[in-house]
Amino acid sequence: MKNSKNHTNYMNLHISRMSKSALIILAPEGAEETEVIIPGDVLTRGGIQVEYAGLEGKCPKTGMMRPVKCAKGAQIMPSASFDDVKDKKFDIVIIPGGPGSSTLAESSCVGGVLQSQFKSGGLIGAICAGPTVLLKHGIKVDEVTGHYSVKDKLIEGGYKYSEDHVVVSGKVITSQGPGTAFEFALKIVEIMEGAEKAKELVKPLCFKC
Repeated sequence: MKNSKNHTNYMNLHISRMSKSALIILAPEGAEETEVIIPGDVLTRGGIQVEYAGLEGKCPKTGMMRPVKCAKGAQIMPSASFDDVKDKKFDIVIIPGGPGSSTLAESSCVGGVLQSQFKSGGLIGAICAGPTVLLKHGIKVDEVTGHYSVKDKLIEGGYKYSEDHVVVSGKVITSQGPGTAFEFALKIVEIMEGAEKAKELVKPLCFKC
């Protein structure tokens, strides 16, 4: 009976760990590749299930996802259509930067997901120009960081701007750009899975803190 109880506890812990999930929203064109792939990779290593949702959706003729052309020319095939996952609950919703962030800022559907996530107490992550998407959709936080090119816009919008590489303000995590993507991702893992899990990832990533 004791062994059975221990096995049940192990299974419950295993299921709990596997249940953590992240949604990375991709504009049809212009996402900064490093700000998609690095967070997605690091979160996966941390035991978090990552969904890459394409805003453009599936091709009507083939029913297949359309690849996203990123800012520097790389193409990423989303794992799901945004329409198929927008009503699902994720532990964190992540907004990458790049020119494509302006498309996310203009999408009322993306705004709806962010507002719902924020109101429910879920985590939100945004990197580079991503915080301008939060600003556009009325996500109110005390302090953010972001790419230097959008600093004035964030300040004019009412955010307190920090020069730190990563800023945590309540349930919102922001970061500056491609060069801080690892720090951004590791901070998310730390918040979602604990400091020890994040620390475990540093050596195999060959990341220098």
